[in-house]
Amino acid sequence: MALFENLGDRLGESLRKVAGKSRLSEDNIREALRDVRMALLEADVALSVVKEFIDRVRSRALGMQVGRGLNPGQQFLKLVQEELEHLMGDANPGLDLAVRPPAVILMAGLQGAGKTTSVAKLARYLSEREKKKVMVVSADVYRPAAIQQLVLLAEEVGVTCLPSEAGEQPLAIAQRALTEARRGFADVLIVDTAGRLHIDAELMDEIRALSEALEPAEILFVIDAMIGQDAVNTARAFDEALPLTGVILTKVDGDARGGAALSVRQVTGKPIKFMGVGEKTDALEPFHPERIASRILGMGDVLSLIEEVERKVDKGKAEKLARKFEKGKRFDLEDLRDQLQQMQQLGGMTGLLDKLPGMGNMAKAVEQSNVTGQFKTMQVIIDSMTQAERADPEILNGSRKRRITQGSGTSIQDLNRLLKQHKQMAKTMKKMKGKNLGRMMQGMEGMMSQGGGPGGMPRQ
Repeated sequence: MALFENLGDRLGESLRKVAGKSRLSEDNIREALRDVRMALLEADVALSVVKEFIDRVRSRALGMQVGRGLNPGQQFLKLVQEELEHLMGDANPGLDLAVRPPAVILMAGLQGAGKTTSVAKLARYLSEREKKKVMVVSADVYRPAAIQQLVLLAEEVGVTCLPSEAGEQPLAIAQRALTEARRGFADVLIVDTAGRLHIDAELMDEIRALSEALEPAEILFVIDAMIGQDAVNTARAFDEALPLTGVILTKVDGDARGGAALSVRQVTGKPIKFMGVGEKTDALEPFHPERIASRILGMGDVLSLIEEVERKVDKGKAEKLARKFEKGKRFDLEDLRDQLQQMQQLGGMTGLLDKLPGMGNMAKAVEQSNVTGQFKTMQVIIDSMTQAERADPEILNGSRKRRITQGSGTSIQDLNRLLKQHKQMAKTMKKMKGKNLGRMMQGMEGMMSQGGGPGGMPRQ
């Protein structure tokens, strides 16, 4: 996750110095905390937040009783992790929608923060994962494009969108939407509001009036993780104007320093409930402080990986492949293509490695070698083959290979690499008859051998 990479690198460097220590003294605690302080400030964490964090860690470290099975350095690392979790909110409280339906969710934030996209993402999340009947509406009458954008996004995610017109008043739109949501027995109504390029009295008056009229169950502040310290000041201003219930942190996949995520909870006292982790409408995840702290400190996020696998992996295909192996049949190119597609569903090799403990550096190496691009090339080549060629690559003679590479826009060298990769993976799969994630990962690990890229593909 790009947002925490730099912070993770810096913190990891400082904490590694301490982790191996057989005893901790005031001197090496002071030295470690000085490095941690610099790492947090460079990541754009608010000064007041850094000071409080360092004071808490110092106070606990100096009075620390070393637990059985942990050396003092490991105990210090555990302490830093606990305090990072506390800084970001201890736990994810989720949405409180236990009201008479429809539960209204009001979205607030500046223009460009990603409000309209977040409305669609949240609608999809509630519809697919919480099985709620959702209606959305735009009260942003100043930007007709935003109204049209929400109509298209609602259609994409399969929820009802109440059409609104640029000439209507925001309050009238919202009240009409509430009436329609009741009439249509919607569980949740999500209201997109107007943003500005900066905070102004008119914006605050308008959203305050919407809040008072709709009595929302949740008022979520949408904040762009890319704007650093300004994000914290903006959050404070909105929190003073509105009874915010939580925060959605957007553009977490961007090249940001991460300070906003660590500061906004402390400054507003409101929990970060969700984070946007990509541009697609399914790229919204609950914000779990304990998992984020673990990833910042290079310990991975296995729970999120398991949840993602449960949600995204095609169990039917996995079981079919397992049955095929049990019958002694071989792993063909159709199976390889299915595996590559499953990997893409899980965010590619980088997305998987990033969530596994101690694999953060490996994930970066994979990203730099453009493994995702190489996987796509492999899929395109397989797509250019006939069913018979996918089932039995041995029949690929010179003329067939020329036809496939011309059809896929690739080279004979690319095709030969793919065939070598397939042979390698088929051998691995033959040795293991099972279908759990660990074994699948062992199979995919063969892709990283021989030259560092998949199937011996050279690193770029």
